Amino acid sequence: MTSSGWLATPVGIDADHWVTRAGNRTVLAVAHTIASCHRLLDVIAQIEDDLRVQVVFTVAPDVFNQQVTPHLERLGALTLPWSQAVRERFDLAVAASWGGLHQLHAPLLVTAHGAGRSKRVRPAPNGGPPLAEPVVYGLDRQRLTHGGRVLPSALALSHEHEREVLRRQCPEALDVATVVGDPCVDRLAASLPHRSAYRRSLGVGDDQELVLVSSTWGPDSLFGHRPDLLPMLVSQLPPGHHRVAALLHPAVWAAHGHRQIRVWLRSGHDAGLLLPDPTQDWRALVVAADRVIGDHGSVTAYAAAVGRAILLCPGPQSTPAPGTPQHLVATGAVHLDLDRPLLSQLAKARVLDQQAVMAALTGRPGNAGPLLRRIMYRLLGLTEPGPPRRTDPVSVPTVNHWQPGR
Repeated sequence: MTSSGWLATPVGIDADHWVTRAGNRTVLAVAHTIASCHRLLDVIAQIEDDLRVQVVFTVAPDVFNQQVTPHLERLGALTLPWSQAVRERFDLAVAASWGGLHQLHAPLLVTAHGAGRSKRVRPAPNGGPPLAEPVVYGLDRQRLTHGGRVLPSALALSHEHEREVLRRQCPEALDVATVVGDPCVDRLAASLPHRSAYRRSLGVGDDQELVLVSSTWGPDSLFGHRPDLLPMLVSQLPPGHHRVAALLHPAVWAAHGHRQIRVWLRSGHDAGLLLPDPTQDWRALVVAADRVIGDHGSVTAYAAAVGRAILLCPGPQSTPAPGTPQHLVATGAVHLDLDRPLLSQLAKARVLDQQAVMAALTGRPGNAGPLLRRIMYRLLGLTEPGPPRRTDPVSVPTVNHWQPGR
């Protein structure tokens, strides 16, 4: 590393003097948040074992990026400072969010970082004409273009439905859009046979039911408007028969701080609440769960797609875009009433139409990895080295038992 904090290798004008393997194609993985980092790792896995490819990471500007650099360091990822990343040239950049992408010098592949693109853009609070039609975030001209040009060289879509939204919102991006499906749901499906191992690692007994509470971020999220649900569950459910786990969106942890979240939930944790760190792979908990209490976030949709019984606790203003998996869950799941006993309501949680939710999640089930791989090799100008890698199950989880000082 230079005195300015920039890396002298493997990029830069003198890098070939220092590297052991020269002449590789260089790929920049652009991590904005922990959530987008999870998706990036699935995508980059398709090419990073190629001896012709050097992958480096950078942390892009984002209000929720505080924990990304330490996470990448724990993974052993070579990470460039953003100030250097925007001044170098790369053979490919891959991102799952939007901040700062117009500053990069590389062909750009952009994917979703959640279950498709269901979030609607809300009008600015201080003015502007009302929108004739709600705009779907990530398929809109504001994100997809800069200075009159389309930013991505390739835009990965989850479903044909997204292409139709794109046709309405930013038709000039249609030429770079490809339906690839969803690598996250493919890995969930590959992980289902490992359910017993995940449950053992979490300390869930064979005769216990694991109730997973999932919250996205923001005031309209489950944790935002009903934080009392977690202590209520822990106190009302018989501990010998039930375990409760909480999956809070990484943005919740980033906005409030890890210590504060754990202090807020300390009484529940002392009573047995499982509270995994946001850097853990959340998919193992979805596979391990019996029932999921969720909101309009992506995790609830993924859980419904793999057959978990769902109870919905929607926010007062949560309105997923029609045709999305989140919308199917919102209209099909039983809603939780926190003014009534919870145990009897858990029995009413039901498995939704898995095929319908899965079909709304991915237009190319089981094929996201190979299709993303094909796009990346095309942009890199390299031939694919043999058949695509298999879709691996997610790792067995570990639960962080850290407790703040009293």
